Amino acid sequence: MTIARPQTNAPEFRLLATPLVLFLLVFLGFPALVNLIYSVSEVTFETLRQPKFTGLANFLSVWSDAAFWQASWFSLRFGLLTAILECLLGLFLAIFLSPLIERRSWLMAILMLPLMVAPALVGLMYRLVLHEFVGPVPYYLWTYFGASVSFLGPGSAFWTLVVVETLQWTPFTLLLFYMAYQAIPSEIAEASAMDGARSLQRLWFIELPMMGPTIAAALLIRFIDGFRVFDNVYVLTGSGPGGSTASLSIYIYEAFFKQGAIGKAVAASVVLFVASFAVLYGLNALASRRKGAKR
Repeated sequence: MTIARPQTNAPEFRLLATPLVLFLLVFLGFPALVNLIYSVSEVTFETLRQPKFTGLANFLSVWSDAAFWQASWFSLRFGLLTAILECLLGLFLAIFLSPLIERRSWLMAILMLPLMVAPALVGLMYRLVLHEFVGPVPYYLWTYFGASVSFLGPGSAFWTLVVVETLQWTPFTLLLFYMAYQAIPSEIAEASAMDGARSLQRLWFIELPMMGPTIAAALLIRFIDGFRVFDNVYVLTGSGPGGSTASLSIYIYEAFFKQGAIGKAVAASVVLFVASFAVLYGLNALASRRKGAKR
């Protein structure tokens, strides 16, 4: 039995695809075109309608700016660390709490509460709690242990940001991994138990490989989100002393709004877009190659 494929040149197909194409052209195509023009122009808020073409000057300015590379290094470290920590904690909690959540499903709703709070509000909350002079956590550490800790100081601000980001978004990975763990057929666990496999052996050789695509997707999603972080970092520390906690998003924001260098900010965003697209394309090609090798 053969199934006829739909003809992509049929009038009905073109009619159904027209709204989507128009949406992409209006809401994505036009802004992208304007950004490309601004990235090769000298433009400020006063000259938005009359940009002056300067070629690759904005890109060269971004490329030679030490603050850009410092922000790139911060975003890369922050994205990798938070993605790994969130996935490790989420995987552990999903497996460890699975029997408890099966009996009391309402616990999952409580565990998801951090996801319902806006990141900027989370950053503001932790800024008040961890403030060196008025925060309750530094006060009690000094009162009971005699320890003076500056959580938002130059030496510890990066790790404080990593912990705050991890605490807020670990429930996201927990939800993904719990659903993937529950989707594993119970017959596989029963068969492995009959073959004498222990719990750790079943987890390492059977369950984790079956959860592999979900783990990879969660790592990718959380890395992208951590790499482009803005809310928590901007509210807690801003760009930090000497730009030590400035992510790429904060670098672009400050170049755009504080310096008024719109062309430079847009050029940095174009570089960020191209780099992100290259990474995603490489990962997609690698996944396709592995899928082809398995066949």
